[in-house]
Amino acid sequence: MVKFSMFSDSGTRPNNEDNIGMYEDGENYCFVLADGLGGHGKGEVASQIAVDSSILKYVEMEDRRDFLKEAFESAQATITRYQNEERSCMDMKTTMVALVVQEDSVRWGHIGDSRLYYFQRGRLKERTLDHSVPQMLVSVGRLKEREIRHHPDRNRLLRVLGIEMDEVNYQESEPVARTGQQAFLLCSDGFWELIEEKKMEALLKKAESPEHWVRLMQEVILKNGKNTDMDNYSAIAVWL
Repeated sequence: MVKFSMFSDSGTRPNNEDNIGMYEDGENYCFVLADGLGGHGKGEVASQIAVDSSILKYVEMEDRRDFLKEAFESAQATITRYQNEERSCMDMKTTMVALVVQEDSVRWGHIGDSRLYYFQRGRLKERTLDHSVPQMLVSVGRLKEREIRHHPDRNRLLRVLGIEMDEVNYQESEPVARTGQQAFLLCSDGFWELIEEKKMEALLKKAESPEHWVRLMQEVILKNGKNTDMDNYSAIAVWL
């Protein structure tokens, strides 16, 4: 059985440039989260395009083995076409993270710094690696993992949808078998930068449902973000 909960909040910003979406087809599910960049409402357009085009691609496809590749390529093509048609939108870009739940397996893909966390039996097993300057510094040993959240270049992204590229340089996971007692968290940077992984894990063990888990994490985020310029923050929690 698949249980899930989704939410998106503008934080203290006047505009929410995050977008979320899902589609259910029997025991098959598709979840997508995107965090737009570009300001002046254009980031919101980019993230909405990414989510909508991905969900549409999922609905259209009969054989979904290549869905993630098709979804990221479709999102990139649609955003690029919109940029060319609306010159005021040339600077709009977006991150994207997508999770596909099939009857016997789970896969995910991402670009940018919107993350997916994978928990098994209540313990964090894996997370996506940001396409950002701080994450690159971690990979070469010049920065520690825990320092990413407060690094001055934390918002400098190396890969996003909406930039000119020959091919969409997204990252895709290997398929993971559906074994039960699994939890997945898709979230934008405004969410994960205000709650540490150990806290996510501790609250997962306390939670009675995905909705409860999200609510407990949101309480921590609001506490840690109090009296700050809180970014938009969004999450999708999925339990198998």
